[in-house]
Amino acid sequence: MSENISRRRLLGLGAAVGTTALLRSALPASSAYAADRWPDGFPLPDGFQPEGIAIDSRGRTYVGSLADGAVHRIDLATGRGTPFSPGPAAGTPSLGMKVDHRGRLLVAGGGGGDARVLDTRTGELLASYRLAAGDDTFVNDVVLTPEAAWFTDSARPVLYGLPFGPGGRLPRPGQVVRLPLTGEFDQAPGSFGANGIETTPDGCALLVVNMTTGSLFRVDPRSGNARKVDLAGESLTRGDGLLRQGPELFVVRNLFNEIAVLRLDHAGRSGRLSRRITDPRFRIPTTVAAHRDRLYLPNARFDTEPLPGTDYDVVAVPRG
Repeated sequence: MSENISRRRLLGLGAAVGTTALLRSALPASSAYAADRWPDGFPLPDGFQPEGIAIDSRGRTYVGSLADGAVHRIDLATGRGTPFSPGPAAGTPSLGMKVDHRGRLLVAGGGGGDARVLDTRTGELLASYRLAAGDDTFVNDVVLTPEAAWFTDSARPVLYGLPFGPGGRLPRPGQVVRLPLTGEFDQAPGSFGANGIETTPDGCALLVVNMTTGSLFRVDPRSGNARKVDLAGESLTRGDGLLRQGPELFVVRNLFNEIAVLRLDHAGRSGRLSRRITDPRFRIPTTVAAHRDRLYLPNARFDTEPLPGTDYDVVAVPRG
């Protein structure tokens, strides 16, 4: 998600489950949904340093920490938060994350070069994968498709894939796919590149934003070939987390304190800016998850020294 830290089956995606189905949740028919009565702000523990966020089918949000990799869980209806999972090890934060429909939380491990899978019912570690080694790696964000989980590496022009087996079975460590980004992908050596990742509306390709150059790429998951999405001159510099719902792509531009909303064509080859979402409570948000008609964003506060007493929060805004 951010550079402010020290440095299918891959034959096709098929019909994408997409973030809409994975992040949107439904209440029982007997429960009246009164969004205006739900909290629109959620405090996090002081010094937490939030980065990634995901929401499960029960309306609970998971927020990952840059400081120690801990994961905090919040009930969106009540605003009550509790520790969910401790950090795995020193130097391994919890960045981009997604919850699948099997109740598994997949987490990108940043400079730790890893990914891990947690059980949302128990917090148990189900699996851990070494995606890359060395100092020049930063596993940043993740998207889920029916066939695989795909992770970006902001320090390297490569995607990592965890192909799912029958019934969604997690892969063995030796089955991790490393897919170099080729074609028009424009990451200079030593720069911070690929960040947020999503699927195209037709589910046939991946979308990856380069936060330094401001370009959005459509990536073929079979070959790694990347082509720039025609955005009619719109720049997505500081583009961090991505969220697609139908043809709309929400791009969090962290230091700009805004969400740029693009309307994509079906294949994800072109898009046009439809609106910008801002809020005075934005304090450098990094990424976004959706529940019903709201968007939820963690404020990373990268312009503030991260001390043990520094306050952090998650804010909710209308999807618009």
